[in-house]
Amino acid sequence: MSFLTFTLPNKDRHITRHQERLMHQTKSITESEIVSQCKKGSLKYQEVLYKQYYGYAMGVGLRYSINRDDALEAVNDAFIKVFNNIHTYNEDKPFKAWLRTVVVNTAIDQRRKGLKFQLNTDIDDAPQIGYNASVVGTLNAQDILKLLNELPAIQSTIFNLYEIDGYNHDEIATMLDIPVSSSRVYLSRAKERLRKILSTEEQSYE
Repeated sequence: MSFLTFTLPNKDRHITRHQERLMHQTKSITESEIVSQCKKGSLKYQEVLYKQYYGYAMGVGLRYSINRDDALEAVNDAFIKVFNNIHTYNEDKPFKAWLRTVVVNTAIDQRRKGLKFQLNTDIDDAPQIGYNASVVGTLNAQDILKLLNELPAIQSTIFNLYEIDGYNHDEIATMLDIPVSSSRVYLSRAKERLRKILSTEEQSYE
């Protein structure tokens, strides 16, 4: 149950310019102070934390969601989890890393039914593709999002987890409740598909 008293954005309500200015103003407050006050239950600082890290969380959420509305729902749910469980956060570790983990897990939980369907119908002893080079190393965030939208959900999710957020195959297998070998197969498929997409786009500009 959420105890928030400020209003989270929803798909019909975008952040106003006034709220954007507040986000910039809160950057002068240290992360340690914000977290410390949130642990004490300060609703004011919960709002400060939300506004300061909303953009970062949305960036993560968009990579794991079908569209912006789904990403916003996942991000808002993730912040509620953060506020309800911030007493468990270890301040010796980066807050962004902890927040990212919460957002990733929340977004995956939101899409789990669709991912399970693809896992059950798409693997069928698929061979691994021997392509190990990074295919997005030189791309910007917008290019990466565009490319990931071209992938099936399970491939996009595993590519995100492994290549961008740094999870290993054992961790991914646990998160998605799949064999480690399946995680490797889907990552290889994702890389190969991205390579083909990039190759096609390069040829179109020649």
